[in-house]
Order: sequence, then structure tokens, then C-alpha cells
Amino acid sequence: MTTNKRIALSSDHAAIELRQAIAAHIKSKGWVAVDIGPTTPESTHYPKHGQAAARLVASGDCQLGIILCGTGQGIMMAANKIKGIRCGTCSDTYSAGMIRQHNDANMLSLGVRVVGDGLALDIVDAFLNASFEGGRHATRVQMIDALQA
Repeated sequence: MTTNKRIALSSDHAAIELRQAIAAHIKSKGWVAVDIGPTTPESTHYPKHGQAAARLVASGDCQLGIILCGTGQGIMMAANKIKGIRCGTCSDTYSAGMIRQHNDANMLSLGVRVVGDGLALDIVDAFLNASFEGGRHATRVQMIDALQA
């Protein structure tokens, strides 16, 4: 793990409480939570929140990102439009570890209406505790990145 232990956090209005619980959880693990909101429950649009967190990761300001919306799918799609981002939506710990190990994912997306709070924290842990294996997977990640050119 690099010395940049900053994680960008963002969500839409549906996932504020879980996002804040994740922020506290990752802080307890020694990470810096860069929580960019929103902070109020008024309806908001997940694409702007997904891209804002993705830009922090793509710029190198944050090493990783965790984003949330109702299903995790829409905000993930928005984040993946930013060059250099590899974000996956996970609802289980196995997939969360594998997107880091095999796909060098730099962002995780969660669906607040899909996973409960306890499982969400376990998924976050699996994501953060895994690292990219490289090797044959590096070629595949390079192929994915080339699609953004």
C-alpha cells in the first residue's frame, strides 16, 4: 500500500448514512476519509457524485474511492466514464477482493438498497485488504485502460 491513504467517498441522497458509517470505519483502519457529500437528504443526481469522487482518484489526490447509490450501478457507471478509473459494484466480499486482485480496481461501488450495513463494511474491508496481483492480470488491465484512449 502506498503512503497515500486517502479514500474519496461520495453518494447520492439515498446512501448518506451508510457512507458516513463507512467513513468512520475506514478512519478506524488508519485511512483518511475524503467525504465529499452530499450532507442533506434532498434528492440529488448520482452521476455528479460518482464523477466527483472519480476525479479525486484519477488525479492522484486519493488512492481509492468508495461510492454509493441505491443499487451501486448508476454511480459506478458515471465513475467509470472518468479516464483511469476502474470501478466495480460489489454485493459480496469475494468480488470486492477480486476486483482489486485481478482488475486493479481503484474504486468500489455499493448499493445501499442491496447490502446491509454490516455486509457493506465487510465488503469495504475485503476491497481495502486486497492488492493487485499483476502478472497475467496486468495485460488485461492494460487492455481495459486502452479502451479509454
